[in-house]
Amino acid sequence: MGKEFEMRLDGEAPATPRQVWEAIATGPGMSSWFVGRTEIDGDTVRTAFGDDWIAAGQVTARDEPHRFAYRSDTGTDGRFIAYEYLIEGRDGAATVLRSVTSGFLPGDDWSAEYEAMQYGTALFFATLLQCLRHFPGRTATPVTAFGPPVTDWDAQWRRLHAALGLSDPRPGDPVRAELGGLGAVVGEVYFTNPHTLAIRTPDALYRFIRGLHGAMVAGHELFSPVPDAAGAWTAFLHR
Repeated sequence: MGKEFEMRLDGEAPATPRQVWEAIATGPGMSSWFVGRTEIDGDTVRTAFGDDWIAAGQVTARDEPHRFAYRSDTGTDGRFIAYEYLIEGRDGAATVLRSVTSGFLPGDDWSAEYEAMQYGTALFFATLLQCLRHFPGRTATPVTAFGPPVTDWDAQWRRLHAALGLSDPRPGDPVRAELGGLGAVVGEVYFTNPHTLAIRTPDALYRFIRGLHGAMVAGHELFSPVPDAAGAWTAFLHR
């Protein structure tokens, strides 16, 4: 039967329309808040997630700096996902950004994927706003790491929260944790939902995600690159 979906999100940032455009319509900009590493070559949008490439998308609208959209069709079964971003400048050097994520998931077993997509989309949009509000004009190095398969997610989240000095995390909660070889993480929670936890520090956005295929994923954005960060975070998740 399949599932058609549409998710709408909006937010305001103390940024110019040009700064927002750079964040949503360039490879380095998207790589600083989306999943994995994104490259935009002409009208082709490609995103690497770990060692794999997500199906390439084709730009369907480019009206700089007001509207950017692209769509990825991933097979003969009608599956697709489309992204649209609308930018509206406001007085006082503020900009309103609206996003629409839509698509179609084929088959009868779409519910888990749709749930993960809802939670993930909300996380990525919140991260985009964090970039615009706290790291204007800067780009990050994306770091993706995967943990082992998880059988008890409640217990897994409790272990992660304990490692970070948290109990029932909510936006604004302070984080102060010493993670061994990874050093200290000092910042605050900026977003959480049943599948994600995100923390902002002065030089990074740390994101922990319940992966669709059963593993905890670290999808971090480092504004001060760290050597072999992916290996270090992989080791952390396996602990």
